[in-house]
Amino acid sequence: MTRSASPLPDSGCITRVQGVQVGHFTSGLRPTGCSVVLTPEGAVAAVDVRGAAPGTRETDLLRPGNLVEQVHAIVLSGGSAWGLSAATGVAEWLEEQGYGLDVGVGRVPIVPAAVLFDLPVGNASIRPDAAAGRAACDAAASTPCATGNVGAGAGATVGKLFGHACAMKGGIGSASVSVHGVTVGALVAVNAVGDVLAPDGSILAGARTTDGKALRNTAHSLLSGERPQFALPGTNTTIGVIATDGQLDKAQLQRLALAGHDGLARCISPIHTLLDGDTLFAVSTAASSASAPPDMITLAAMSAEATMQAVQVAIRSARGIRVGELELPAAGDWKART
Repeated sequence: MTRSASPLPDSGCITRVQGVQVGHFTSGLRPTGCSVVLTPEGAVAAVDVRGAAPGTRETDLLRPGNLVEQVHAIVLSGGSAWGLSAATGVAEWLEEQGYGLDVGVGRVPIVPAAVLFDLPVGNASIRPDAAAGRAACDAAASTPCATGNVGAGAGATVGKLFGHACAMKGGIGSASVSVHGVTVGALVAVNAVGDVLAPDGSILAGARTTDGKALRNTAHSLLSGERPQFALPGTNTTIGVIATDGQLDKAQLQRLALAGHDGLARCISPIHTLLDGDTLFAVSTAASSASAPPDMITLAAMSAEATMQAVQVAIRSARGIRVGELELPAAGDWKART
């Protein structure tokens, strides 16, 4: 397995949001894993799904107007649909700790989840399960979380529209922004079919040319008439959690998740394709005591910025790997080569 890196300087972390803990499980058998965002005391939540091929659990209950208001954790996982099993382990862990929705005869933890497709990276029969979800909970803390090749980012890749052999390493990243006593943070696992861009528009990581020696620029290639090598729908996805300690309801949180997708669009090209299952959750712990918190326009801007920064942290802190014949260089390795 490759090493991981801590959040980059000044990027912050989603754990700066009061009431949020993050834990990762990274498999020692192949590059895959899961990540959990714990809000055990309960947090109001919403979701916005933009990709055309999502893999999710318990997203319908997060719509405004539906009965359940709070979640107790959110799971991001590799392993495609198999990875949803990790959420079962998280729910079991929470129940054992006494957390969950009180239904009279017991407590039912509410644990939405989203998965990404990392099965081509190593042995596809190895994927996160309930035990992996439990392990991520055991590792959860409110300290700055590890990023790069850990948790749901362990097997993530980017730049795959011209074949997996031309791809580069993705990862998981986190960042946060604070204004007027309120913090908005993001944790994002980046497994996009598109390229990931730096703030100046240059490509950090993405599709390489067939000889592997140059970056292709996916958007320009498509607009020049080059035909992509289509993969199965759902084999690419950027998934994440946006959290705030501001006091927001479901409808407001849905706007925060929507704004987070704006952040993705600033740094991933193309984004929200038929091959992606891009999904962003948003949660509010309502733990901030700010007397004059930011308005929703400012909070939306904070959400987009934190999400964009988290994507770039994921890519900059990733490390290249080789699995069998598949070589996946990372942004740092690529810079060293050139």
